[in-house]
Amino acid sequence: MRNRTLHQLLQAFTEDSGLQLAAETARGAEIPFEVIEEPGARSALYCYRPLTGNFIRSRMGILDRLPSYLPAARAIAAIEGIDAYLRARGEPRIPPDERERADAVLRSFLSAVYAESSEFGFQPERFAAAYTELETALYEGRQVALVLAPLLGLALESDEVPLGEGLALVRGETLPDAPPEAVWSTPGEVEHGTVLAVLTLEGERLAGPPLSTARARFRRLLSALRLFDEGSYALGPLAWAQLDGGPWQVAPLGGSGRARGRTALTADQEDELRAFCSLVARRTPRAGEVAWALARFEMARERLSPFEALTDDLLALRALLEPEGAESGRLAQRLAVICGLPEERGALAERVARAVTLERTVIGGLAQPEGSAEGLLDELSGHLRALLRDILCGHLDSDVRTLADELLAEAAAEPLAS
Repeated sequence: MRNRTLHQLLQAFTEDSGLQLAAETARGAEIPFEVIEEPGARSALYCYRPLTGNFIRSRMGILDRLPSYLPAARAIAAIEGIDAYLRARGEPRIPPDERERADAVLRSFLSAVYAESSEFGFQPERFAAAYTELETALYEGRQVALVLAPLLGLALESDEVPLGEGLALVRGETLPDAPPEAVWSTPGEVEHGTVLAVLTLEGERLAGPPLSTARARFRRLLSALRLFDEGSYALGPLAWAQLDGGPWQVAPLGGSGRARGRTALTADQEDELRAFCSLVARRTPRAGEVAWALARFEMARERLSPFEALTDDLLALRALLEPEGAESGRLAQRLAVICGLPEERGALAERVARAVTLERTVIGGLAQPEGSAEGLLDELSGHLRALLRDILCGHLDSDVRTLADELLAEAAAEPLAS
């Protein structure tokens, strides 16, 4: 097996499809058949051969509504060389549309699994034979690299969450061939293994070292998760790489902070996360105030001390809202008018000003950890996260300082107008 993610997605789709097709026949749907002459007989003997492929083709409009269809179709569409599989399977026409090609591959694959069968129970040996045929067509003369790393602080409801372009989040205990030290590397993970970030790369010649590519993709995923939802996330210090199903090679991944607790990703959130990861990859700037603020936001999430994180968060907010410098004292009002409801802005501005004062005492070495400050620091980081997320999503212009000043001017003019 060269593409473990594809194998799992196709197995889930095949099992779900088998149940659906069995239900169709139980309700009275008939599988068409043809009468053929048995070869080798001295006298003419005939038998019935189920035309299972035709039956499956006529019900793809039902099968493509199964929950497992879309993840499998996305995985297929992301692979080069699916035309070769369709030609090998004798498809008379290669659809020009990517979605239609993926649909044709899934239909042809199911036809191979259940060929000439009137029973749709899942048979592992038939699935394995069909999958071997598929991989042979897809990957002949091509390399496949698999890189995985623990993603700490996250819990999944589903066994696997495909994110596109070969990247997926996977519950580690569901990967029978994963290195145990990757799955059970987190202290206290007794019942459930660590969630793994899994990247599959394939091509005639891989464009670059798989680990270098994976490091960049994993860091981008980590950034997206930190912006997507409240939670404390980090990558494990090590990654494991495998080329063409060979032995696992371990390599350092670099530090990314420390996770605290586990934040659950529900099945209802998966599509939103998929879309958000794609958006962040496309819209993250490489230079300018927003890029600098994003970098500071990342630094804050990786600090061991919450008071050090406070300084990074304030620097990020000043880059967005207070370019004149901290001496201007405009940050609190600008942040409050952007992030607070009219009746809440005064209190929010006071809390931001308190955070600024707390930063000065931290720099002076006078601040002591106190429970009352933790909520304040979490609130400040939450406002920064919301600002950055709204800018990347296009809900806010990157020049939020100008917007804040306009809103403040409008608020000041309201008493005069009344």
